[in-house]
Amino acid sequence: MVEDDQDIAELIAHHLGKAGYASEVVHAGDKVLSLVQDEQPSLIILDLMLPGQNGLDICRAIRANPRSSNVPIIIVTAKTEETDRIIGLELGADDYVTKPFSPKELISRVGAVLRRANRTNNTTKSIFEFGPIKIDVESHHVELDGRDVRLTAKEFLLLKYFIEHEGRVLSRDVLLSDVWGYTYTGGTRTVDVHVRHLREKFPVLGRDLVTVKQFGYKLVKSETSSQ
Repeated sequence: MVEDDQDIAELIAHHLGKAGYASEVVHAGDKVLSLVQDEQPSLIILDLMLPGQNGLDICRAIRANPRSSNVPIIIVTAKTEETDRIIGLELGADDYVTKPFSPKELISRVGAVLRRANRTNNTTKSIFEFGPIKIDVESHHVELDGRDVRLTAKEFLLLKYFIEHEGRVLSRDVLLSDVWGYTYTGGTRTVDVHVRHLREKFPVLGRDLVTVKQFGYKLVKSETSSQ
């Protein structure tokens, strides 16, 4: 848990303990990355406004490091603007809780994020392919026609989700829930932004990742991409 407010840190730690979770508190941002590398936590609860290094920079650094890129992150902050929420989620946070919050709600979200992470970790299939696109889940590696393609954490998860559900129409709220992991509240801009980025990086998706008007998206293999 990364939280500079002593009272809030103790409150969260207390409720985590009651729910059966062991926790460790870090009060300054510049101490987080080394601790994450050394201890490999199951989940990180991360404040945004921190001394030393802010939470968004920490989130970005955690996701950029292969050793920590898959560690679930829940952002807890007093910031309520939609822009801050979108930035945090686009950097790879798994959920977002604003202060003041209900400790029971936070613990519920911790459990949900951990269950989702465990399902992902227990997936036996590690290679996913769609036409010239190949995803290696274990190495977090993506190729297009044999060439490496760099993706953000959420771009990686979204692409994998589309390939796993090829042929299905996926609404934006389903994508927000299953990929971003938070309750749909009407803001779908972040889904559309990520889809646009995927289409830019993978030309085949410009044709095969179809927009379903006023609903969502569908990945369907065209005759050209199957040749």
